[in-house]
Amino acid sequence: MSSFISAGTPSSETAEQAIQNNGFWPDIQPGDFRERHRLDSTITSARIESALLAAMATVNRVLRHWQQAKVDAGYPTMEALPIPVWQVPEVFNVLYLRAVYSTAHANLLDRYADYDATNSGRERGERLQDPADGYRRDAAWAISEIEGRPHSTVELI
Repeated sequence: MSSFISAGTPSSETAEQAIQNNGFWPDIQPGDFRERHRLDSTITSARIESALLAAMATVNRVLRHWQQAKVDAGYPTMEALPIPVWQVPEVFNVLYLRAVYSTAHANLLDRYADYDATNSGRERGERLQDPADGYRRDAAWAISEIEGRPHSTVELI
C-alpha cells in the first residue's frame, strides 16, 4: 500500500500531458498513473513526469531485445502483436503499464524516504521500503510475463 494517500488533499487540477514513448510501446498518461496508484497532487507533476520517464527508460531497456525480435518478426508496434489464445485482450499493454507504473512508484517511494538521523526519519524510511520492494517485484513479474519467462529463476549450485 502506498503512503502517498492523503485525506483532504485535492486532486491535480491541471491535465498532465502524455509522455511520448518509442513508437513500439504505448505513450504514458500521467493522469492514469496518478489514478491507478492513488497519487494525489502532493506529488508535483514534475516529479511524476520524471519518475515515469526514468521508469520508461528502465523498462524499455530491459525489454529491448524482446522488442527488437518482435519488430524483426514483422510486428512494428505492441498493438500488432498476436495475443496468445490463453491470454486476455490487451495483455501486453496491461503488463507494460504495470511494469512502468510500478517502477515509477517504487522510485517515488525511495525519494520520499527520509534519511535524517532521528528515529522518526529512520522509521519512516523503513515503512516505505517494503512497499517499494513490492512495486519492484510487480514490475519484474510484469516484464517476465511479457517475455514469457517464469517469475523466478532457480539454479543448482
